[in-house]
Amino acid sequence: MQKKVYHLATCKTNQKILADFDTTGFEMQEIKSTPLTEDQVDEMAKLVGSYEAVFSRRAMKFRQWGLDKMELTEADYRKYLLEDYTFLKRPVFVIGDQVFAGSAKKAVEGAKTAAQAG
Repeated sequence: MQKKVYHLATCKTNQKILADFDTTGFEMQEIKSTPLTEDQVDEMAKLVGSYEAVFSRRAMKFRQWGLDKMELTEADYRKYLLEDYTFLKRPVFVIGDQVFAGSAKKAVEGAKTAAQAG
């Protein structure tokens, strides 16, 4: 079973979540030093149902680039996810065929449950 975490090492929230998560057996990918590939972004979107589901509207560049004033399509979300690592809602846990994206309690708890079950 695939077990992978996409994270940002400099993000305090990611650090806190990962410190409280047993990542034994997980492949870890730090997205700033090892950018996402097209295949990785496509796989996440396929598993979760859309590119928008793993896209962060909290990224500072979301407003800086004026994206908050645009009607974004799935193609746009994909493009921006590949263009800049800050647009990934993180951390992202891929466990088998499940994806848990972001720091919301529901996502983190879901990832923990799936990791324990797998």
